[in-house]
Amino acid sequence: MTTMTEASVREFKMPDVGEGLTEAEILKWYVQPGDRVTDGQVVCEVETAKAAVELPIPYDGVVRSLHFPEGTTVDVGTSIIAVDVSGGAAPAEAPASEAAPAAAESEKKPEGRQPVLVGYGVAASSTKRRPRKGPQIPVQEASTAIQTELNGHGPAAPTPPATPATPAAPAAQERPLAKPPVRKLAKDLGVDLATITPTGPDGIITREDVHAAAAPAPEVVAAPAPAQKPAPAPAPTYDTARETRVPVKGVRKATAAAMVGSAFTAPHVTEFVTVDVTRTMKLVEELKQDKDMQGLRVNPLLLIAKALLVAIKRNPEVNASWDEANQEIVLKHYVNLGIAAATPRGLIVPNIKDAHTKTLPQLAEALGELVATAREGKTSPAAMQGGTVTITNVGVFGVDTGTPILNPGESAILAVGAIKLQPWVHKGKVKPRQVTTLALSFDHRLVDGELGSKVLADVAAILEQPKRLITWA
Repeated sequence: MTTMTEASVREFKMPDVGEGLTEAEILKWYVQPGDRVTDGQVVCEVETAKAAVELPIPYDGVVRSLHFPEGTTVDVGTSIIAVDVSGGAAPAEAPASEAAPAAAESEKKPEGRQPVLVGYGVAASSTKRRPRKGPQIPVQEASTAIQTELNGHGPAAPTPPATPATPAAPAAQERPLAKPPVRKLAKDLGVDLATITPTGPDGIITREDVHAAAAPAPEVVAAPAPAQKPAPAPAPTYDTARETRVPVKGVRKATAAAMVGSAFTAPHVTEFVTVDVTRTMKLVEELKQDKDMQGLRVNPLLLIAKALLVAIKRNPEVNASWDEANQEIVLKHYVNLGIAAATPRGLIVPNIKDAHTKTLPQLAEALGELVATAREGKTSPAAMQGGTVTITNVGVFGVDTGTPILNPGESAILAVGAIKLQPWVHKGKVKPRQVTTLALSFDHRLVDGELGSKVLADVAAILEQPKRLITWA
């Protein structure tokens, strides 16, 4: 977004780099005033509520000024950088060659020519009046005298400047303007016309003025003493040596708003299941040696994602969203699989578009790219839009499971706990087996307990017997 402020200077405005975003924080400037830039060159990096994005400049020129320092949150549509497209590195201030003619032009304007009041009895004239000898009347007093004369009150005597404390006497000598019936009314009511402030045209006293003057003055009621305002509460103090306060902005601000909105909009239900995933872990090790998976990221998350996709195929009603405005349930015939990722800037949930159409190697490649991009902080806003279901792997932090909150607009989220060796009854004997706990949270407006239980049970069954990836798919 650009706007022209001078003939050769363009203002580049903060664009809306994501759907519905209203602000962004300037993380880093890559240029400084005086630097030459070219069309498409990245000039700064900004962080929106969804991701960090680099902004390219859309034209060639020389940077005139940067309007905001790094770390400033700027509203969308606000100019952030000025670029001189003429090619010269002009200073931020207006050139002296431009300022001089403007000053000269302002000096050429005629001085001392005062506005002339136009009305009956006065004609406009371009002839200058010869300076009057003797003491001059101040402009304000002269204007008052002229107006008095124009209103028909007769010429006003100028007030001698040497004795400013002497009051002007013309008002006492002037005859108040009023029609005969009004004068008679004033006489009958005992009202002195000289004491009335006229409201009629050209200073004429009206009947309403006389009646208003004759009316008894309203009693002045003493205003009650204002209630004493309570003393303002002392500003809270904080021990900066023992506390650190971090402004809520960017990804953290967006995450907080999304989680609050989801938690208090969609009625959450969470179900749990503990499952033996020993066979799945063996399959992971075998796939790492498979030539078709060479160079790809193979881990338990890959097979868990594939298991969830198969479970959704078997229970398609779970892949839906709630349209509050139209009071409709929207069934999705595609799966955009979200993967919750913890980044230095906070939690983000990019998703793999049309994950249900991908083979296992394609899914592994997409997961690897998604994780790498998120860790670098380069996830685009588009990659975080349109998700349908999500997986959050809390097991990487060593915890057994959790009760995940739905990503807004989605129907379900699967939490995967840590995979640990535990005593497990296998084929009638207690043996050490690799076990994990799964937790599925779902929107109870869309998903009944039966449907949610079937989805979770299918995921657990596949992880227990991964050959079902073939038989059920």
